[in-house]
Amino acid sequence: MTDASAPQASPHPELATLHLSDLWAALGAGWRDFRRAPGFGLIFSAVYVLGGLFLLLISGGFVGSTLILALGFPILAPFAAVGLYETSWRIEEDRPLDPYQIFGSIWKEKDRQIPWVGAIIVVYFLFYSFLAHMIFALFMGLSVMTNISSSYEAFLTTNGLTMIAVELGVGGVLAFILFGLTAFSLPLLLEKEIDFMTAMLLSFREVQENLLVMLVWAGIIAAMILLAMVPFFLGLFVALPVLGHATWHLYRRAMIHPAAQVPGVSPGAA
Repeated sequence: MTDASAPQASPHPELATLHLSDLWAALGAGWRDFRRAPGFGLIFSAVYVLGGLFLLLISGGFVGSTLILALGFPILAPFAAVGLYETSWRIEEDRPLDPYQIFGSIWKEKDRQIPWVGAIIVVYFLFYSFLAHMIFALFMGLSVMTNISSSYEAFLTTNGLTMIAVELGVGGVLAFILFGLTAFSLPLLLEKEIDFMTAMLLSFREVQENLLVMLVWAGIIAAMILLAMVPFFLGLFVALPVLGHATWHLYRRAMIHPAAQVPGVSPGAA
């Protein structure tokens, strides 16, 4: 027996061709959304800023742990922006920016597909963390991870510099693969009724078909986040909201939905 209450699956969007000008337009729109609703940006980014500070504190200043966190933090960034996508969507449709409705919408996502993407991101990050520790052990031996404040010279040796280069290379490749899978899948899942595997594959295809533009976009994201992390992660209070809003606007340019489909209200909207 068919469940009449089950939402009808949305048709797949068409994948559009992106240009560098789309990136600048999306960033501009993201900045405008942040200025329109800065409170939500600060709230959603605060969780990750405070989380980053906590992880840095428990790492004890060890270079190996710090490097893992510095490379792994951007991997988690896409999932941080779900609330920002909802905010941009409401601004786009001129709906009220009511905190109860926005947080209620995000809470209701727990019964949809986005948590599955979050689970994949967590597993991916744990795998990367394990791999990063393996690389450290291969190049630096079985000694305890070196403390940056007392033994940084160990990382200026041939083995140390090689280890850092390999960490950066492996981390960059893994981060870009996950970036491809999540670049557009989260906003797509927020807006439409579609399964998470299809959304991630569509996102990866869009990144593949616009590889040069998306490499530039990935570079912009990495540069903004890494620079924002330097002053005790405080720059993330601005970088994450702007990038989150900008991602929503880039998604709008990247995926074209059937014209016959009437734009609906957020699945979790009140």
